[in-house]
Amino acid sequence: MPHTEETTDDEVSGLDTLLDRLAQAAADGGSLSVGSAMDVVGRRSFGPILLLAGLVAIAPLVGDIPGIPTSMGLIVLLSVVQILFGRDSIWIPGWIERRSASEEKVARAIDWLRSPAGFLDRVTRPRLRLLVEGRGSLLIALACVLIALSMPFLEFVPFSSTGAAAGLVAFGLALVARDGLVAAVAFVLTALTYGVVGWVVFG
Repeated sequence: MPHTEETTDDEVSGLDTLLDRLAQAAADGGSLSVGSAMDVVGRRSFGPILLLAGLVAIAPLVGDIPGIPTSMGLIVLLSVVQILFGRDSIWIPGWIERRSASEEKVARAIDWLRSPAGFLDRVTRPRLRLLVEGRGSLLIALACVLIALSMPFLEFVPFSSTGAAAGLVAFGLALVARDGLVAAVAFVLTALTYGVVGWVVFG
């Protein structure tokens, strides 16, 4: 079951914290690879990994790179499988770890994300924890598996991968903040996204 325990001072505690650490990592290295970003958020807890994957897939300039949404979906899928099988640290293939974006692109994407990140950090808090713990966290993991599996196909439907990525961000934030209300919103957002995609493709 996904690891959702309370964060410590060294762990990601919200979107602003995550963005700060990613910006610093990009500035230190002149670019930001997927592997470096994974090291920033940690490879033990599912929530921060979801946040990272969703933010990368939704951010302009970075998420618009062909194949990035699919790569983020694969990271989510591998993370869920490895966590459910009890691995202490998440492994991802080297070809994904080596994918990178320049410091300039990362900085511009992070600047774009700052305002919504600050708002979400202010309104989230521990509540309705039944939806983010125990069986609730298992349902979140299953929903994220479905999102991850669909990412390659959503890249061919305009704007649909953005909705799916927003769902990953919401699920990740729900787990990090232990906010069941955000989890409920994430389920609704995901259902609406796939409902619209189904209507566009088959309607």
